[in-house]
Order: sequence, then structure tokens, then C-alpha cells
Amino acid sequence: MAKFIYRMQNILDIKEKLESQEKIAYSIANGKLMEEQEKLQGLLRRREDYELQLKELETGRLNVKEIQACRRAINSMKSMIRDQMMAVHTAQRNLEMARRRLDAVMKERKTHENLKEKAFDVFKEELAAEEKKQTDELVSYTYQQRQEDTE
Repeated sequence: MAKFIYRMQNILDIKEKLESQEKIAYSIANGKLMEEQEKLQGLLRRREDYELQLKELETGRLNVKEIQACRRAINSMKSMIRDQMMAVHTAQRNLEMARRRLDAVMKERKTHENLKEKAFDVFKEELAAEEKKQTDELVSYTYQQRQEDTE
């Protein structure tokens, strides 16, 4: 029996490798986004802690230097939070670009898999036609031999 050999298998293999590389890039971008979001959450918690500390300082015995230091820390945290929000936004854009690249590579791989399936279907049809032809030849030969034997 004939063996099916897809003539563009090497291209399909390359597409599968590219897809796995894009999956890795996507997971790295996703990890980076999660990391940046965790940093942002940490900064937000620190700001809340400073704000609580400021309220305590303002309600207890007043110490102007500590209150000013706490306010500076809160302003500094706000600046850091803004910077971190920009980093989160950048990580989100990078993740979206990685997702788009992954989608494109997956579509290309799927297209080549469909082409391979169609080529396999054509191969099966050709194989069936060849078997039918051989069967017809065998039946014809057998019939002809019987005709010659009866004469």
C-alpha cells in the first residue's frame, strides 16, 4: 500500500514551531502584565497605609514634621502610581500585540493543516481509483481467461 507524503510538511512544521514560539512570547507578555499589576497593587496599598498614617498623625498629638513627611510620601506614592499605571498600560499593549501575532500564526498553521487534510483526501481518492482499476483489470483478465478456456 502506498504511503501518504505531504509535500509541504516542512512548511507545516515551521508553522507549528512559530506557533509554539508565539505562545511562549504571549505567556511571557502575560506574566509581565501580571507582574506590573501586582506592583501597582502594592503601591496602592502603600499609599493607603500612608493615608491612614496621616489621619492618625492629624488626630493625635500634632507633629508637623511627621505630617509633612507623610504628605511628601503620599505625593511620592502618587507619582510612582502614575508611572506604574503607564507601565501596566504598556504591558497591556504588548500583550495585545503578542495575542494578535499568535492569532495570525495560528491561522496560518490551521490553513496548512487544512491543505494537508485536503491533500490526504485527494491521495485516498487516487488510491481508491487505483484499487478499483486493479480490481477491474483482474476481473476482466479472469473473465477473458474463462472465455478462452471454454472455447
